[in-house]
Amino acid sequence: MQSGAPQPEGTREKVLVTGAAGFVGSFVAARLGDLGFDVVGCDNFNDYYAPKLKTDRVAALLAPRGIACETVEIANAAQVRDLFERHRPSLVVHLAAQAGVRYSLQNPAAYVQSNLVGFSNVLEACHRQQQAGSLRHLVYASSSSVYGANVKVPFHEDDRTDHPVSLYAATKKANELMAYSFSHLYGLPTTGLRFFTVYGPWGRPDMAYFSFTQKMLAGASIPVFAEGQLERDFTYIDDIVEGVVRLLVKPPAVAPGAAPHAVFNIGNHQPVRVLDFIETLERVLGVKANIDFLPMQPGDVPATYADITRLRDWVDFAPSTTLEQGLRRFAAWYRPWAGQ
Repeated sequence: MQSGAPQPEGTREKVLVTGAAGFVGSFVAARLGDLGFDVVGCDNFNDYYAPKLKTDRVAALLAPRGIACETVEIANAAQVRDLFERHRPSLVVHLAAQAGVRYSLQNPAAYVQSNLVGFSNVLEACHRQQQAGSLRHLVYASSSSVYGANVKVPFHEDDRTDHPVSLYAATKKANELMAYSFSHLYGLPTTGLRFFTVYGPWGRPDMAYFSFTQKMLAGASIPVFAEGQLERDFTYIDDIVEGVVRLLVKPPAVAPGAAPHAVFNIGNHQPVRVLDFIETLERVLGVKANIDFLPMQPGDVPATYADITRLRDWVDFAPSTTLEQGLRRFAAWYRPWAGQ
């Protein structure tokens, strides 16, 4: 644990983590459990990718810490209401969402249901718990995709974000606006987190680092878009989790006439060109990549690059794991997990 890590405000304070069987959610729930919070998780265990990976995360990361992960569909208002009424959390980390930019071109309805209807249900449930006197902060996942094709780098939280280039990005921007409205109307403290290209052990198979590793070790070619010139601000999972937990226990400041809502970038603030990323992965795996160059895909953006000044100023934290360090940790997990 890094110095200055947050501690529970009270004994066994109750935290609800939605999407707790997901990549980021499982790590966040595990860290909160280690810190002494009373953590409960939920997930719908859908088949966007193999559900077994989700149940494996629960078995490896949550169960040993005594953290339950209930099956709940957040797009179902009755299920969400029941979940909140039974557990009455004082803190909520909302990470359940339909992920993936490219999949939003194939199945837009999934994004409307999970990211819009689902988030509305969570906001309503948080408001009810706030009225009951128990809830003090909602932290929710946004995304660096809200910056669209912004050419001003690094991306700052005050940059314009009203030109999304994918439906996924549009739903994440909508989440920020929805949360702000609840903060304005009801004084509900909410914090949005713009994650930048998260990677690491137990990650999502649809992410490039995961699928590239699978294909490279199998001797298959890897699809590389836009001649490999795209840049991504790869951020290791432990750094993401540290940012989430520190922000969770420090809600936005309450000021007269201002809504208690804030948005933070959490990124490594060191963008890497995809071709350079592949070279690092080749070095880590000891395998040469067979690259299939393809045109830039709809919904993709040229670069992501986080300005983390606001994060550093508010919670005294800046991600620091290098790409090579992070990929080596991922490879050390992946080989035995995949039986290689």
